[in-house]
Amino acid sequence: MSTKKGRVFSGARPTGRQHLGNYLGAIKNYVALQDDYDCVYCIVDIHALTTMETTVDLKQNTLEMALDWLAAGIDPEKSIVFVQSHVPQVMELHTILSMITPYGKLIELPTFKEKIKQQPKNINYGLVGYPVLQAADITLYKSHLVPVGVDQAPHIEFTREVVRSFNFRYQTDVLIEPEMKITEIPKVLGTDGVQKMSKSLDNHIELAASADETQLRIMTMVTDPQRMRRADPGNPDVCNVFSLHKIFSSRDEVQSINTECRKAGIGCVDCKKLLAKNLNAHFAPFRERREVFAQKPDQVFEILQDGAQRARLIADQTIREVHDAIGMF
Repeated sequence: MSTKKGRVFSGARPTGRQHLGNYLGAIKNYVALQDDYDCVYCIVDIHALTTMETTVDLKQNTLEMALDWLAAGIDPEKSIVFVQSHVPQVMELHTILSMITPYGKLIELPTFKEKIKQQPKNINYGLVGYPVLQAADITLYKSHLVPVGVDQAPHIEFTREVVRSFNFRYQTDVLIEPEMKITEIPKVLGTDGVQKMSKSLDNHIELAASADETQLRIMTMVTDPQRMRRADPGNPDVCNVFSLHKIFSSRDEVQSINTECRKAGIGCVDCKKLLAKNLNAHFAPFRERREVFAQKPDQVFEILQDGAQRARLIADQTIREVHDAIGMF
């Protein structure tokens, strides 16, 4: 691979079909970065085990995510796309890095505190060590840049600390301190207009949904909570529908809605219908590409296998360098 501006790594848990929040918060950025960086994109199925009580849908969810990534424009000719468990070297590096990681640091991370509130009866060893495995993901591929949302920033700083500790202890520069790239749209609200878009909250809009399904979802969206009647003036500044118009509608349409809503010249129903129309037009090519890939699951599996093979070449070299730095036989 050419070095370009450096190497990007990002991973996401296999949650199945992706939604609008996933697309705006991560996938769109993944695609854009391919032109300037060597990108390594990983479906982190091992990470998923820390919170899953059953794995019955794990394989299918992994396939669904891969379909969405490929249909969105992640190009296996430009990027390495693979499944985390297909490169077992990450588990070895995870174990090595865990030897230099203070337990107290792990339990103070805000994401860990959130998880134990969500699953108080399943605080497993893997959940505690999640950030170390994430650090192994990033450093195994000599990553220079990691695109993340604001909520993941502490994990990247934690990874940087792990790298500094490893390099200092073993007097080496084998591991690279990654920089973080905060996504332009750090938080996408769901159809409720309050919570972050999430499948678990059922406030999401799937990218692969049909045009009719998409419109139905959009028609349930909460708009300006102060606007009770069609004749009432609205406030686009607090309307989640308008925030999506600014992304998926034309400049003229956005300006018109901004003006007409404030003087009750346009109602919420018409505003939602226009958003549904524009959103469906935007994702029509995506849905066509996805269907093509979905008809050839073996081809998708081959893409993931090829990606894993390419990732293992990088991983093998890193592990050799780590062994040498430590002084392992």
